Amino acid sequence: MKKDKLIYESVLELIGATPLVKLNRIVDHIPGTFIAKLECFNPGHSSKDRIALHIIEEAEKKGLLKPGDTIIETTSGNTGFSLAMVSIVKGYKCVLAVSSKSSLDKIDMLKSMGAKVYICPAHVEPDDPRSYYEVAKRLHKETKDSVYINQYFNSLNTEAHYQTTGPEIWKQTQGQITHLVACSGTGGTISGTAKYLKEQNPAIKIIGVDAYGSVLKSYHENRVLDGNEIYPYRIEGLGKNLIPSTTNFDIIDEFIKVSDEDSAHSARKLSTKEGLFVGYTSGAAIQAVKQLNEKKTFKSDDIVVVIFPDHGSRYMSKIYNDQWMNDQGFFDNQTNVNSNSIEFTN
Repeated sequence: MKKDKLIYESVLELIGATPLVKLNRIVDHIPGTFIAKLECFNPGHSSKDRIALHIIEEAEKKGLLKPGDTIIETTSGNTGFSLAMVSIVKGYKCVLAVSSKSSLDKIDMLKSMGAKVYICPAHVEPDDPRSYYEVAKRLHKETKDSVYINQYFNSLNTEAHYQTTGPEIWKQTQGQITHLVACSGTGGTISGTAKYLKEQNPAIKIIGVDAYGSVLKSYHENRVLDGNEIYPYRIEGLGKNLIPSTTNFDIIDEFIKVSDEDSAHSARKLSTKEGLFVGYTSGAAIQAVKQLNEKKTFKSDDIVVVIFPDHGSRYMSKIYNDQWMNDQGFFDNQTNVNSNSIEFTN
């Protein structure tokens, strides 16, 4: 949406048109120009604002929603916040099934936005009745006048980014983009953005970021869901233990996996080197860039856009908390960048 008004009718008019910002110190050793797409500039502080608004407005057009109805969704936190925000403005109730590995910050934010939250165990099979997928389905069946967003299998998720994120990046880079690096969870962001960009220039390389413990990279390479790839990991909103239909694997050129620890430290380095206070998956995205550089992926004339999905405020109890980092063993082999940053005076 255009952001050229002096006064907006509601917070929803602020969704989209997020800025590109050149990265400097954190990539000063890597050939090419690296640009961050800062999705935390959306009013709900994440890229999920785009899909929440698009899916709800499409449901309204089809007559599936009326004021007072209930919106239900499965979420690791960001989609839930965006849905709660849109629901408040449009007059809907919001019920969310949330993964237990979501940060307390995210859960508290969901509650503060008036959503009813059900916390579900993270490390269970997708078809387990306790999983947040199945809990959301059950709540939808039990709740009269409800709509289940179903972001992992809703093509409108991908469409939202095809209509907004892709065109924005193409216009902002004046068509000069050579690579897109984006985390993949539902796959809506990377797939929708990539579809638009590839239509403009098929030579643009699309690189997906996956987590160790997730099946997406393996599935992309073999088209088989390998259960041996699945194990618990900490990064929220990245990777999956199932195959979302919203991911277009054919349009993604390659996947690269990153670890919980490296991604956490990379996020913290973005704040201290670039002044960008962004989330865990943003750390994963820039960690992927570092690893791609080790493979000599980039050339000096490349223009690489890296999507940073959300804001660091949602991870204060996790990656920006020294005690949490220490409890995970993440300070064992790396320097605690904040260990000497506080002094007490009388």
